[in-house]
Amino acid sequence: MAVLNVRLDDDAYESLKDLAEAEGSSLSEFVRDRLLEFVVPLPREHGDEPAPDSFSTRDRLMLSLLHRILARVLPEDADGDDGNMDYQLQKAQIIESGFTGEYWFEVAGFETELSKQDCRRVIDILQMFRIITFSIERLQKQGEKLDEALLYGLRFRGFDHNDSLEGHMARYVRYQMRDELHWAELQPQAEAADDGNSHMQMLDIYMRMLTEYRKIMKTRERRFDRDAYFLSADELRAIDAATVHPSNRT
Repeated sequence: MAVLNVRLDDDAYESLKDLAEAEGSSLSEFVRDRLLEFVVPLPREHGDEPAPDSFSTRDRLMLSLLHRILARVLPEDADGDDGNMDYQLQKAQIIESGFTGEYWFEVAGFETELSKQDCRRVIDILQMFRIITFSIERLQKQGEKLDEALLYGLRFRGFDHNDSLEGHMARYVRYQMRDELHWAELQPQAEAADDGNSHMQMLDIYMRMLTEYRKIMKTRERRFDRDAYFLSADELRAIDAATVHPSNRT
């Protein structure tokens, strides 16, 4: 992997550090992601992938063969996501005949890609709430009385299904929680929040919480026991306070 060295004046460097911190990422990650977005712009609208203008002859041959093979192996009464024989043969005909105006049929249901950066953000957010949840349970077992408003503010509430990016993130959360074993401690919170639909944009709030959470974790000694990950009541309150936008804090 290539390395790029850039010289900046002190003011520009500090500004970049502040922006990276606000987003909850390291300075190196922040600058790399911004450069990649400039060189290879990432689509911001999430939804159905637009149909390609054309396929190469090799791709058309492969797709045609796959459709014809699937048409032959499907049961006569097939009625699932793969359709039936006629459905697959229709797709083969479109590809073989080069009906570019019908290529949407080939990619129907495909979504715009969720970037690695956004996938990583979702995992980091879930991991933060996992530690928060375990920390709350531990404190309560120790007899600590935590305010109900604090407990509510520290619950995972999913993402806004009406926002294209957050809706895509919500579907990634559902994939992550695809069975009872994955993120089991957070599944009841997602279910209680209208199956992970926050009905309001949450990403900025989560990123502020994540920034505070990372600050706390950076102060910890590097250890390999479970106690190294638990949060105190004061640390939980600090993360909860980060949900309020800086301009609205008193």
